[in-house]
Amino acid sequence: MPRCSLRKYTISEIINAIIRSGFRLERFDEHPAWENERLPGEFTAIAVKDGGNMHFVDAKGLLTGGKGRYGMNIYRGCSHGCVYCDSRSRCYQFTHAFEDIEVKRNAPELLEQALKSKRQKAMIGTGSMSDPYMHCEEELGLTRRCLEIIRKYGFGAAVQTKSDRILRDIDLLEEINRTARCVVQMTLTTWDDELCGILEPNVCNTKRRVEVLEEMRKRGIPTVVWMTPILPFINDTEENVTAILEACARARVKGIICFDMGLTLREGDREYYYQALDRHFPGLKERYIRTYGNAYEVPSPDSERLMALFRSFCREHGIMHRPEECFEYMGSLPEKFEQISFLDG
Repeated sequence: MPRCSLRKYTISEIINAIIRSGFRLERFDEHPAWENERLPGEFTAIAVKDGGNMHFVDAKGLLTGGKGRYGMNIYRGCSHGCVYCDSRSRCYQFTHAFEDIEVKRNAPELLEQALKSKRQKAMIGTGSMSDPYMHCEEELGLTRRCLEIIRKYGFGAAVQTKSDRILRDIDLLEEINRTARCVVQMTLTTWDDELCGILEPNVCNTKRRVEVLEEMRKRGIPTVVWMTPILPFINDTEENVTAILEACARARVKGIICFDMGLTLREGDREYYYQALDRHFPGLKERYIRTYGNAYEVPSPDSERLMALFRSFCREHGIMHRPEECFEYMGSLPEKFEQISFLDG
């Protein structure tokens, strides 16, 4: 199995990566450890790009979960700017602005420490809170380094993203899928390019994401689509839903997750979403308030019919569509790898 070398970034490497990513350096804190070319403590480096920041921290831990299923977030926050993002909710207790990306610079070291001590192989998910392939990954490469470690120790991976940057790591994903299991998850919400650019402004459009799904299929990597959220009075049309479903069928996705035709809103993301409605859909915020008040669940008025269409299409094309079935698939290693892991213990 290929070796995975681990090391800490030097200051010069981090500075060069920041600059190549199109960020400008705004401030560095004074600290004597700079002379030894390491980043001390938290919030020592601030980089700025188009109003968004990122800062580097030494995290205390990386993996969450247990009992054969683990999750990790290498970054906290996101630069994709999706107007509906639930991760902005205050319940997640961000201590920094959502666009101020927290980079867990020691994520690879933490992951290796955790995996080398585990006897039983498992699936490791990433991307549920913050996209692992946002802009800073292009130069920092922390997600790739973590995938190398997952491959090294024979674990599986379930990666969720909206970005075509994942294609940079398709070689690793293919290797992980060959030796364990890899499932790539793509979020598809809006087929129309112009509307997609409004709702998900800083990431590739839906049609490009479908191309990513097709590339994964060519490599034999299974895929699952998150067709959520579907926004009331915006993209909750039969035309939009059908176009996405037909693209999924062409790409031969394994499953599609859609809890309901609608979205959820709570403190933090509701305010951001309503600001976007005021900018792009004047008067629609007032319609939401009249229709839904302060509700957490915000279903499309046409949800029942669209969900029936969704379920019928998936049954007809042999696509998994019950959320619990999709989650079980993404969270389970094939039995042969679990047996090998047990015998190797």
